[in-house]
Amino acid sequence: MREEIKKQFCEILGSEQVMIDEPMSCHTTFRIGGPAEYFVCPRTVQEVQKTIQICLENQIPYFILGNGSNLLVSDHGYQGVIIQLFKNMNQITVEKDCIRAQAGALLSSIAKQALACGLAGFEFAGGIPGTLGGAVVMNAGAYGGEMKDVLDCVTVLNQEQELVTIPVSEMKMGYRTSIVKEKGYTVLEAVLRLNPADEEEIREKMRDFTQRRVSKQPLDLPSAGSAFKRPEGYFAGKLIMDAGLRGYRVGGAQVSEKHCGFVVNTDHATAQDVRQLMQDVSDRVWEKFHVRLEPEVKFLGDFSTGE
Repeated sequence: MREEIKKQFCEILGSEQVMIDEPMSCHTTFRIGGPAEYFVCPRTVQEVQKTIQICLENQIPYFILGNGSNLLVSDHGYQGVIIQLFKNMNQITVEKDCIRAQAGALLSSIAKQALACGLAGFEFAGGIPGTLGGAVVMNAGAYGGEMKDVLDCVTVLNQEQELVTIPVSEMKMGYRTSIVKEKGYTVLEAVLRLNPADEEEIREKMRDFTQRRVSKQPLDLPSAGSAFKRPEGYFAGKLIMDAGLRGYRVGGAQVSEKHCGFVVNTDHATAQDVRQLMQDVSDRVWEKFHVRLEPEVKFLGDFSTGE
């Protein structure tokens, strides 16, 4: 059965775009994760559609992957198909004051393109280590900006695997959520509407945000960015710090000493190390402040047994 499924993927994508038992530690910013049963890299919308169709016909679970920047994959890996868009579907084009980009385009690359064309409004996203697709799903934001502020429309595959373009007014974008997340749509591309501005002013704003990140975030160690969502009325990092958990460790995972909102992989951490640490942190903060921290990191795979 497994070889037959692989053959179907190879017929659509070519054998060089299909891998078996691919270590997910190579594809996440945490540098953690067991093997993906199938790991495929489509190059076109049609290939994405056909790949998903194979998954549906064979009742195989699938997961759409960008560059793995907000993801913790189980030590057991993922029994299903990882569909990576980051590798091939990352084109960026500029049309007057709009930027059209595929889901796999890095936010940093889009920000650089916007700067080169004198378009302002996307500076906040320049240092977020993710792709456009993931940013749309989660309504990513930083330094007072969010994706909903710059999005014009998003093209997705809906639950029937039909191509649909959704205007931002219908995207239901809130804190770390959107209609794409609610419905399980697959983001293929998006159009951003920006504002013409002085190139030096844009560059200075990006430089300021970069300096802030470098000074406050543990960019020298593998992590998945902010580990927890921001509780209403609080800051996760401050709650964790005030709970006395700065530097708290489980195995190779640690609450960052530089920014308590980050969990870092200091020494070959396992996914279970990270999962246990995050549970411990959430429990301790609840005990002290009666505020429940919810993960911002997505957990993928089986975390229930043997870890």
